[in-house]
Amino acid sequence: MADTNKIDDTATSLSRRTLIKGVIAAGAVSSGAYLFRTSVVRAQQSAAGSAERLVTLTVNGQQRRVDVMKQETLATTLRYKLGLTGTKLGCDRSECGACTVLVDDVPHYSCSMLTHTARGKNIVTIEGLASAEGKLHPIQQGVIDEQGFQCAFCMSGFIMATAGFLKVNPNPTRAELAHGISGNLCRCQDYDKILTAMMRGAENARKVS
Repeated sequence: MADTNKIDDTATSLSRRTLIKGVIAAGAVSSGAYLFRTSVVRAQQSAAGSAERLVTLTVNGQQRRVDVMKQETLATTLRYKLGLTGTKLGCDRSECGACTVLVDDVPHYSCSMLTHTARGKNIVTIEGLASAEGKLHPIQQGVIDEQGFQCAFCMSGFIMATAGFLKVNPNPTRAELAHGISGNLCRCQDYDKILTAMMRGAENARKVS
């Protein structure tokens, strides 16, 4: 009877040992597959319609190489990847215009534009308006001349929207400019003062053109 129990214990021990070995072996195979998975994936070509993570953007006249997620917005990339914090995030839903930048000279809400769609295009932020020597853009100077702001959170968006509008209408009436930048909102609601500053900026721009 004792011999029978000894045989049963041996069999149980062997079966447990075999099981543990099997688990370890399976884990090693899985780990190996995981470790080498990166090189395999990188060797594959991107599927049609897929987005590359590492992209090159032309921002303020410079080529910038940046790692971008496929769902990432241009505003997020500019602020948190490239450090261009002049582009403000207000509503984050295409309503306030604080994130406005120029893309191929056209104003865009960068909070609602995917970064991948801006590849091959010329992006200009508020940081790119001044000259390389540090001279302010005529619209920026107009804001200073007229003190056209309160908290100024919205101001970079207004300046960029105005810069884009003046490219198609460099000599607007006050009503035309008001309509042209009406997609931008000011939470301080000092629109008359802002519009006066933008009109002064348009006047400054005509003097230097």
